[in-house]
Amino acid sequence: MGIRKLGAVTAAWALVVLPSPAPAQARAQAQQAVTLRVAITQQVDSLNPFLSVFQAGTEVGRLMYDYLTAYDVKDQHPVEGLADRWESSEDRLTWTFHVPEGKKWSDGQPITARDAAFTYQLMMRDEEAATANGSFTADFESVAAPDDRTLVIKTKQPQATMLALDVPIVPEHVWSGVGDIGDYRNDRTPVVGSGPFVLTEYRANEFIRFKANKDYWRGAPKYDELAFTYYKTTDAAVQALAKGEVDLVNRMGPAQFDSLKDKPGITRNQAQGRRFNEIVINSGAATRTGQPIGDGHPALKDVVVRRAIAKSLDLDAIIAKVNGGYAQRGTGPIPPVFADYHLDRPEPAHPYDPAAANADLDKAGYARGADGIRVSPEGGPLRLRLLGHSGRAYDEQAGEFVKRSLADLGIAVDVRIVSDNQLNESSTAGTFDLVFSGWGTNPDPDFILSLHTCGQRPNAEGTGGTTDTFFCDPEYDALYARQRAEFDPAKRRELVLRMQQRFYDQVPAVVLGYDNALEAYRSDKFASFPVQPDPGGVIMAQNGMWGYYGATPVAASGDTGSGTGLVLGVVGGAIVVLVGAVWLVGRRRGARAEDRE
Repeated sequence: MGIRKLGAVTAAWALVVLPSPAPAQARAQAQQAVTLRVAITQQVDSLNPFLSVFQAGTEVGRLMYDYLTAYDVKDQHPVEGLADRWESSEDRLTWTFHVPEGKKWSDGQPITARDAAFTYQLMMRDEEAATANGSFTADFESVAAPDDRTLVIKTKQPQATMLALDVPIVPEHVWSGVGDIGDYRNDRTPVVGSGPFVLTEYRANEFIRFKANKDYWRGAPKYDELAFTYYKTTDAAVQALAKGEVDLVNRMGPAQFDSLKDKPGITRNQAQGRRFNEIVINSGAATRTGQPIGDGHPALKDVVVRRAIAKSLDLDAIIAKVNGGYAQRGTGPIPPVFADYHLDRPEPAHPYDPAAANADLDKAGYARGADGIRVSPEGGPLRLRLLGHSGRAYDEQAGEFVKRSLADLGIAVDVRIVSDNQLNESSTAGTFDLVFSGWGTNPDPDFILSLHTCGQRPNAEGTGGTTDTFFCDPEYDALYARQRAEFDPAKRRELVLRMQQRFYDQVPAVVLGYDNALEAYRSDKFASFPVQPDPGGVIMAQNGMWGYYGATPVAASGDTGSGTGLVLGVVGGAIVVLVGAVWLVGRRRGARAEDRE
């Protein structure tokens, strides 16, 4: 049912009835274009769907391009995308998808199975085209479109993700003329797409504008235009919402969210989310061939040190003091909103225990020096750099918390708050010790799990991978291959949990928590938004475009537009709230900033 503001007010509120506009005035208002104005503070790394991995970039991509299948708005099961039906062979090695007639690109050209075949084939032969989503096609044997309506995919081994291929399908008649995928910006407007909105204007660091695709195959959106306006800080975005300058905002901090309580004309949504927040530990950055890169502290290759760091962090205290209570304790990279695959540990393997952490380091030979700073058996002092994002209060506050916690272990931490570009360059090159990061997770766990496989590390040129942690572990990789080929839900769940447990035990990162999604919108302008999942889900940062596509203006709903300021979302699950500083379009290996998809 989505989120909808309450239609009645309590006795504590005054009820004001305004006269209806005159007929001529009403006609003039009806002729005005209705625009959904969205505040955005994070980076768009690229408008090129083959390159974009930041959450903001992939969100824009979902508005422009449909996938072969989609995730249902209510429970996220696979539903019709560009294909309306599908079947597999008995051995699960051949999948046939059917693309019906009648669906069109925004320039009027018909959408066919050949467009999907072109997209997947491009990813299979061009490493740059596989930057963002190459894990989905890595085990494809062949892709063919024997006719305009039929797509046949053959895989090297059974692949459980075949109904969850999160790959934007692009129009062959446009992209076949692109020379270098890595250099293609995809910003020549209007951009030809298949989604509910058409990109019409883009200005870096200022705005992105769309018009509604009136010929969209699901039906046209209920309003005319969609505009994302860039704000340097979340504070500025929240102020714009309060002033009525924008209609929708997310990624709020606890204080910002609380400040909007009981504000007339504004409805808040505290939602289940799909993101996690983490500190990545440089346990040995290397290329996919094993060639070391970067300058991470060598002591971090020792799992004893990494586990001691994990034991020194009081996650409950971080949630209370930094998240304001709007989060849940972290375990693995799959948040509680995806309950089937979430690693639920009532008793953490690395409980908060500074005394035990100190004892472990003593036993491993990391003695304290005269200044209290521990020294490795090889003689190097344990002085670490922790990188965080400028403009993001969470990183600054949590960074100081981490600094104090590790100081109790005899580990000195230099917190460096830098720009998104600086952080991305350092984390990509492996020139860090610790860094704040995070990802969004899909209903199917394969993609997020693939980020920690050996094959997702960069090539010798520093491109081609989307690794999160540079983690490379044969046991983890073997479990990954098994879960990917397992179609029995119970058996696959067990393998996924074992993978997360292995990740948890080896500590290439510490998952700090799953933040609640804190959102708000002008309920005097828009009556309702679909949430995913429903109930209890998010409006923005969905697995799909439903929140924007299904937004209902007050005029279209027949509602009065009276805001209540109430929290109408169901509390539960979690989301990592990630904020960047600039918008960027260009060529990159694959972002490693915290606002990644």
